[in-house]
Amino acid sequence: MESKENIEATRKLLTSSLETSISISSALDESSSRLQLLNQRCLSMQASLKSISMQLQSISFSDVEHGIDSVLCSVSAVLKVFQCVTQLEHSLSIDASFDLLTYVSNTKKLEESLKLLTANCKLATSWLRSTFEFLQDKTTISTNEFYLLNVNKSLRILQELQTMENGARVDGGILSIAFDKLEIAFHKLLMENSMPLSLGSLTSHVGQQNNAVKQDLNFPSSLTRKLQVIAERLNANNRIQKCQTMYVEIRGTNAHRSLKTLDLSYLKFSITEIEDAHGMENLIDKWGNHLELVVKKLLDVEYKLCHIVFEKIGLEASMSCFAKIAIESGMLTFIEFGKVVTERKNDPFKLLNLLSMFKVLNDLRLKFNQLFRGEACERIRIVTKDLITRIVNGASEIFLLLSEQVKLQRPTCPPSDGSVPKLVSFVTDYCNRLLSDEYKPQLNKVLEIYLSWRNELFEEGIFVGQIYSIIKEVAVNLDDWSKAYEDINLSYFFMMNNHCHFYNLKGTLVGNMMGDSWLRAHEQYKEYYAALYLRNSWGNLQNILVVSSSMTCQDLVKRINAFSLAFDEMYKKQCNWIISDVILRENICKHLVEGIIPIYKVYLKNYILSIDQNDEGVVDKHIIKYTTKSLENEIWSLFQPKMKKHDNSIKHIDLISKIKEFSHQFRLTLAGL
Repeated sequence: MESKENIEATRKLLTSSLETSISISSALDESSSRLQLLNQRCLSMQASLKSISMQLQSISFSDVEHGIDSVLCSVSAVLKVFQCVTQLEHSLSIDASFDLLTYVSNTKKLEESLKLLTANCKLATSWLRSTFEFLQDKTTISTNEFYLLNVNKSLRILQELQTMENGARVDGGILSIAFDKLEIAFHKLLMENSMPLSLGSLTSHVGQQNNAVKQDLNFPSSLTRKLQVIAERLNANNRIQKCQTMYVEIRGTNAHRSLKTLDLSYLKFSITEIEDAHGMENLIDKWGNHLELVVKKLLDVEYKLCHIVFEKIGLEASMSCFAKIAIESGMLTFIEFGKVVTERKNDPFKLLNLLSMFKVLNDLRLKFNQLFRGEACERIRIVTKDLITRIVNGASEIFLLLSEQVKLQRPTCPPSDGSVPKLVSFVTDYCNRLLSDEYKPQLNKVLEIYLSWRNELFEEGIFVGQIYSIIKEVAVNLDDWSKAYEDINLSYFFMMNNHCHFYNLKGTLVGNMMGDSWLRAHEQYKEYYAALYLRNSWGNLQNILVVSSSMTCQDLVKRINAFSLAFDEMYKKQCNWIISDVILRENICKHLVEGIIPIYKVYLKNYILSIDQNDEGVVDKHIIKYTTKSLENEIWSLFQPKMKKHDNSIKHIDLISKIKEFSHQFRLTLAGL
């Protein structure tokens, strides 16, 4: 305004000077042209000054007006956002579980509103501060002090509103309280819906596992959605750690309770408690079934649930929770049990145990790789890998030393009853098991891994070659043992039994592997040694019973008594000899009956006739020890396996008992290698 007045005064002064110049123009005719030029310049200056004045006026007022408009817009926006914040604060004062999804949504809206409030307060403060500085510079206006006080008050209000977001996040703030409520709701949802599985009632078949989360754990999609949005909201505000801790604690405890529905007491057995090799087979079967249930029915579901709940947070968060739950459940006790088994003393049964465990772990390999990946599961992977390494090394070393074990049994004595040695029956049965579909694929895989670790090439012939080597060492042992008998007839009897045992492998896996020519050879040797045995041991009895028409009654009695004495001696000598094979035993007894009974029957007939002809009864009817029938019964009673009482019933001594007894000796041999 001051500039405008100055310009106006100047304009008036110039106008007055122009009028004065015109009035005296007549007196100043000589200089008229110069005055006209001056007048034109003054008019031009006037226009220039007027233009400057108008420009200055425009700039000053437009700045003030623009600043005031900006302040009013910003303050208006602040007011609207503040009203929204107030409404949202009221909506968060209720229980979060009443309408959880809406509560989470309102929490998010409040966060966004507080951020918007802070941003608008900053903008309004900036404009208002500029206005404040402008008014401060214009000290000539008397009303500036009033305006300055109001502007300064408004600035303080905006600054207080600007700190409202930080206040909402500290302890006791509205957002902090809302997050606490969400954590409580998260905990409540998990607790109410975490019920232990009755794993004992589930099968190990996982064909119906597609809906595992819904069916097995009663976690419908609506529930997992609530857990997911809570976790997402808490993670956005750096509160996820407590949420994860709660999740791991509840789900881990629940998983542990689920495992307790199974009888897992055997997992805590010490080495001495599981030394019974045959009991171990049952334990390994139970271990495999239980481990499959835990991995496929429990941990697989926990894995999926972790990924659903923490999907928006990231893989690392979900895997961290899952790994802790898996450990908390007690899954590592299965690995520890396997480790205890690998630490047992070496014996052939341990090889079968190791192969059974390898099959379980190999069948679960893909599932293990899927579940236990990433840095979070490194501990589980390390202990599992260590167990597999122990199994592969232990099984391979035992298998590759089996033929040497058989060879080391050579100095032992053969059975005194001429039966098939425990070693022979054990080894052939054992090799049949190794060749079965249950063990052969696993053993081949184990050998392949074992050799690959040593940069050696695996071939199918390695497995078959070891079986051949084992059978070969058994045959060599038999030859040596047969020479240890002082009685040549017992040696024949022994070889007859064992060649029969090998021939009976026809149709078995070992027999098929060894081939028809091998089986025929044993059949021929069986018949050969049977003939030698019968001729050398029982042939002399037939020579005693030589029928002659000139023999008196007393001669007959003497011959019969001599025969009875010889038979008793032979019977006493061979009554403990055993032929386990029923067909062979019947054939041998049949040959004896057919070779002895007809001749003995003739003697008895002649004897009875002589008695009838002797009126004075010189010969006592009761001097004859055996009738035809009793003698035949005695022959048929030979070579029977021993019997024993067990559970109030009579049973044959089974192979398992023999194997159990023999395996202890076998184990000691292997341990000494």
